[in-house]
Amino acid sequence: MLRLLVLAALVLCGQCYEDAEGNERVVGGSNSAQNAWPWQISLQYQSGSSWYHTCGGSLIRANRVMTAAHCVDRVYNFRVVLGEHNLSVNEGREQYISVSKIVKHASWNSNSVASGYDIAILHLASSATLNSYVKLATLPSSGAVLAHNYACTVTGWGRTSTGGSLPSILQQAPLPVVAHSTCSSSSYWGSTVKTTMVCAGGNGAQAGCNGDSGGPLNCAVSGVYQVHGVTSFVSSSGCNAYQKPTVFTRVSAYISWINANI
Repeated sequence: MLRLLVLAALVLCGQCYEDAEGNERVVGGSNSAQNAWPWQISLQYQSGSSWYHTCGGSLIRANRVMTAAHCVDRVYNFRVVLGEHNLSVNEGREQYISVSKIVKHASWNSNSVASGYDIAILHLASSATLNSYVKLATLPSSGAVLAHNYACTVTGWGRTSTGGSLPSILQQAPLPVVAHSTCSSSSYWGSTVKTTMVCAGGNGAQAGCNGDSGGPLNCAVSGVYQVHGVTSFVSSSGCNAYQKPTVFTRVSAYISWINANI
C-alpha cells in the first residue's frame, strides 16, 4: 500500500490499510511463476474475522521478516503468509505465522517517508519451515551500490496501474536501477531521494504501486538474487510517472542495523 507524501510522493502501503479491494500491485508486470520468489511474503492484518494483504516483505531468517516501517505504523494484529502465490486460493504451500514483535528503525519518522529509515524487522511467533517454496533472502554486502541500469525485478501484490486492478497472483516486473546522481537530480526526485535509498524504473512503463510496499527489489549478483531494496514510495502523480522511479530503502545501507535487530 502507499501513502501520500508532502513532497508529492506516494507510500506504497502502510498508512493506507485497505480491504481486499484497496490493495496495490506491480505496474506493467506479469504473473510470476509459482513460488519463483520464495523469500517474498504477504504481510496481512486482521479486521474482524478476516485477513487482508497490506504489504510485502522478505524472509531473512526463519523467524524474521524485513519490510518497510510505514507498513506497520498502525497497531494491528499482523501475520505473514509464506509460500504464497495466489492470494485468493489456498494452494497447500502456504505457511501462516503471527507477528510477535515489530522493530522499526529508531530514526523512522511516520510523518515523512522522504526522511528515510523506512525499514522494519518483524519477529515471528514461530520459525518458518524452509523448503523449495519458502527460502531465505540473500542480502547484499554492507555499502554495496549497484550501477546505473543494473537489471533488477520488483515483486508484489500491488495495483497493476494507478488506481487500477488487483490481481491475486504475485506480479513481477523488470526495474533497472537509476543511479543516485540521476535520481536526485532536479528533473527526477531531487533532494527527496537520499543516499540511503535506491531508485529503479522511471521509464513510465513498469513500477511498484500501492500494496507492494515492504517487498523486495531483487537483483541478481554473480548468479544469486539479492534483495537490494525495500519498496518505499512512488509519485502521487502516478505509480509509473515518467522520471519518477520507484524509491526503495537501500538494504546495503542498513546491514549493521539489520544484524543488530535479528
